[in-house]
Amino acid sequence: MNRSEEYINQAEEHLLHVYNRFPVVFERGEGVHLYDTEGKEYLDFGSGIGVMALGYGDEEYSNALKEQIDTLTHTSNLFYHPPVAQAAEVMTRLSGMDKVFFTNSGAEAVEGAIKTAKKYAYLRDGFAGHEVIAMEHSFHGRTVGSLSVTGNDHYREPFLPLMDGVRFATYNDLESVKAQITDKTCAIILETIQGEGGIYPADPDFLQGVRTLCDEHDILLILDEIQCGMGRSGKMFAFQHYGIRPDILTCAKAMGAGVPVGAFLVTDRVAKASLVPGDHGTTYGGNPLVCTAVAKTAEIMEKRELVSKVAERTPYLEHILDGFVEKYDFVLERRGMGYMQGLVLSIPVGEVVKKALEHGLVVLSAGGNVLRLLPPLIMEEKDMDTMKARLEEVFAEF
Repeated sequence: MNRSEEYINQAEEHLLHVYNRFPVVFERGEGVHLYDTEGKEYLDFGSGIGVMALGYGDEEYSNALKEQIDTLTHTSNLFYHPPVAQAAEVMTRLSGMDKVFFTNSGAEAVEGAIKTAKKYAYLRDGFAGHEVIAMEHSFHGRTVGSLSVTGNDHYREPFLPLMDGVRFATYNDLESVKAQITDKTCAIILETIQGEGGIYPADPDFLQGVRTLCDEHDILLILDEIQCGMGRSGKMFAFQHYGIRPDILTCAKAMGAGVPVGAFLVTDRVAKASLVPGDHGTTYGGNPLVCTAVAKTAEIMEKRELVSKVAERTPYLEHILDGFVEKYDFVLERRGMGYMQGLVLSIPVGEVVKKALEHGLVVLSAGGNVLRLLPPLIMEEKDMDTMKARLEEVFAEF
């Protein structure tokens, strides 16, 4: 029995089986590569489901976290500490939002966003019982609240009844959204680019139209950028491509580049008319360690101009992926934005993901039949050439 088998057996004996894991044990990472316990190298086009924006082993990032561990890791939110002030400043500045609440995960950020919208409407109208409009085929998390606004019956059905007052509209169909609005609607929540649902960017007319609807009806627009935010689209946040601003923004994943951290951000108007002390809280959220990661990640992104480099390199990535569409009958379509791309396949995507691992390439799936690519933001053209060669080998087997 080799080391991988030992670790897999040990894990399977003690872990709750809620993931069908691939039989690979990753031990270390460097740049855009991962290495398993047997020393095999993998090119990472999954980045831990969009988390590892800076790749692996970034010395500046690692040193900042090590220094913070030696200084202070936790105080609770009853006190201030320097990293939370720094992280709050940078997140509001980069997003154009006004106030931020740090969470431990993306699902918690969605929970906070929903609570904020409900409290806003409660104070405005003087009563509770407001509704939220969400999108079909959306994904917002696994907690009861975030699952309630996730438009996928497969995830929802075993846990019904969920939160009341959620209506589902069709993504990129403005008339469908209009049809769901009632005098109880307090918020519309959607992903600027749907991720798990199959890599669907919002149409400009749709997103701008939803923004107008919200303005007309005093409904809060919640944009979920947990996966598509923090530079992945070629802008710091994907909504910045559309010339609008949400009332509430959720983010996580890449904002900490490897530590568990999320956030929801609000405008001043919402901040002044919603949550007050006692309405919301978290023991760990925004602790010194994760806030150091947030501030340092943003500093590195800005200093190295990673977001503009994503925008510059995206056409090359799209050219490679479009080439697959032209070459293979079973690659039906490419869609996406920036370093968040999907190939629609007519062959089993799960088999492609498995074969890719055998060829030293980490890729993901989405939406049932979409091969999803979420590379680290440091991914260069030469790495894309390697991805192309390895994916060609995989497709050749089909």
